[in-house]
Amino acid sequence: MALSNLMTKSFFQRTVSGIVLVLIALVTIISGGMVLDITLAMVSLVGMTEIYRVYRIQVGSPLYMVGAAATIIWYMMLYTDMTNYFDILLICMLVAAMAVYVFGFPKVSTRQVMVTVFGFVYVSVMLSYIFRIRESAGGVYTVWLLFFCSWGSDTCAYLAGVTMGKHKLAPVLSPKKSVEGFIGGVVGAVALGLLYAAIFGKHVPFHISPLFVFPVTCFIGSMISVIGDLAASAIKRKHDIKDYGRLIPGHGGILDRFDSVIFTAPMVWFLLVFMQVV
Repeated sequence: MALSNLMTKSFFQRTVSGIVLVLIALVTIISGGMVLDITLAMVSLVGMTEIYRVYRIQVGSPLYMVGAAATIIWYMMLYTDMTNYFDILLICMLVAAMAVYVFGFPKVSTRQVMVTVFGFVYVSVMLSYIFRIRESAGGVYTVWLLFFCSWGSDTCAYLAGVTMGKHKLAPVLSPKKSVEGFIGGVVGAVALGLLYAAIFGKHVPFHISPLFVFPVTCFIGSMISVIGDLAASAIKRKHDIKDYGRLIPGHGGILDRFDSVIFTAPMVWFLLVFMQVV
């Protein structure tokens, strides 16, 4: 009985949190511009804090401040269309992190310096592609493709796995994931992309038919999203942690909920650019 009550409470928390997340995504993404830029910067800072915490980089420490400053500057560059200077930002960040390493030696480890840069790229830079897609031509429509590839695919994979799952996809990293679930997720994402193209494709200024672009993007993006999910799981398994945080009731931290989106966002952007539609 107690277990049943716990499961009911957990399900309720996940459902409510999921609804809140969807509402926030709708408001910020539809608004675009500064609203989306600031929201993504805040989400990135929290997610970066979570990955830093795994490697004992504490909030307020010199290395943390380097990562936080780089994130804030990067999102300012995004909003002001100065992304061409990203290489300068990255090099300056590395120099600053190495300066902390030199003057903090031996308390500051080489590993922490590498994670400082890794956390910035892994969370802040990769999530920022949501903004880039949204602000591109037709972005108010194409930006939703990355959520079909991640959250939509994940939901379809769960349903397929529960009903048909027999063969483990990654038994060590994620015992609950199955090959059947993976296939179901990919098929579901493609179906969502095709349906979405049929309804909203006419609003997007593409050189190639959305009936081709959207399903192909969802097909590749959904497979990439699984890598993002498993990559985040691998870090947790390696460091023996269950969740990255407790910010989102029933889901965990930002990285627990956005692990697949982190990988999907840049891939969707690259696919759209490759197919000459952005």
